[in-house]
Amino acid sequence: MSEATGMDDRKAEILRAIVEEYIETAQPVGSQTVARSSALGVSSATVRNDMTVLEREGYLVQPHTSAGRIPTDLGYRYFVDHFIRQRALPVAERRAVAEFFATAHSALEDLLHETSQLLARVTDHAGVVVGPPHDVAVVRSVQLVPLHPGVVLAVAVLSNGVVMKHTVHLTSEPDDARIAAASVVLNQHLAGRPINDRPETPATGDPEVDDLVGATRDGFAVQLAAGSGDPLYVGGTSRLATEQAFATADRAARLLELLEHQVVVVALVRELLDEGVNVSIGSENKVDELRDCAIVLAPYEIEGEIAGTVGILGPTRMDYQQALGAVAAVSDQLGRLLS
Repeated sequence: MSEATGMDDRKAEILRAIVEEYIETAQPVGSQTVARSSALGVSSATVRNDMTVLEREGYLVQPHTSAGRIPTDLGYRYFVDHFIRQRALPVAERRAVAEFFATAHSALEDLLHETSQLLARVTDHAGVVVGPPHDVAVVRSVQLVPLHPGVVLAVAVLSNGVVMKHTVHLTSEPDDARIAAASVVLNQHLAGRPINDRPETPATGDPEVDDLVGATRDGFAVQLAAGSGDPLYVGGTSRLATEQAFATADRAARLLELLEHQVVVVALVRELLDEGVNVSIGSENKVDELRDCAIVLAPYEIEGEIAGTVGILGPTRMDYQQALGAVAAVSDQLGRLLS
């Protein structure tokens, strides 16, 4: 018997069988189905009595008279906490994840967007990826590339994999030697520092070099301010619109609208992980639009530091085993690639 819940082993196994059957079929589960499919060796009458107890304790609900039972949010929570052990993906999905990252060579923004779509393909639910915040990343290098007379492309490579680009327009037309000199100054004073740290660069004595250095620094600062906040990438939103498990089409529409408010979603994901939550189910979600949803999350690391999050968003009737395996595999591979 579980000391935490007072549920004996037989009732726990009956609950497990109901959750697994309902996830598979989306149909209320009857006592005869449980008695036939489980290895408990008890009659359907015994199963029915235990189902009545589980319903009274809040783990199951009977949607219609004479129908079988379906799990409640509390039932799913017990299932996740007590029966999800092995989180490895099946071979086919594991191979798909490995092949994706073995051939991924996109810029960071494209990579994270494609990763959210990978999660959606593997799980048939919406995939969510929160990118690394730019403002805490460290500058690895700065390059200046002349495009036209008086126009220079500034490229900053950051430690989180982001490549920032800014086109600098100058009133003067510095030659290649001055552009190279400005690159040296920028790397001397910006490389190894956070991108939001703007140290004063000493004057070189050449006004054209100093103007280019200042314009580059200011341009990156403006770009950083305009893109403040952690970027959010959501793949497979069309799957949410067609999920049969949502209570009404209106609730599904409100959920899709919520996903457009990136700041709200990113804040929710960060709060869940800060609380040590990897799976949030239905009524456990504080946002009303997510009361029909389950969220499965895992952080990914870049060079040993937590940089962002990958997750699955779907109905409470989701395959939690598969979802946990997917976010674990993807977070590991994504972190390895970015590191």
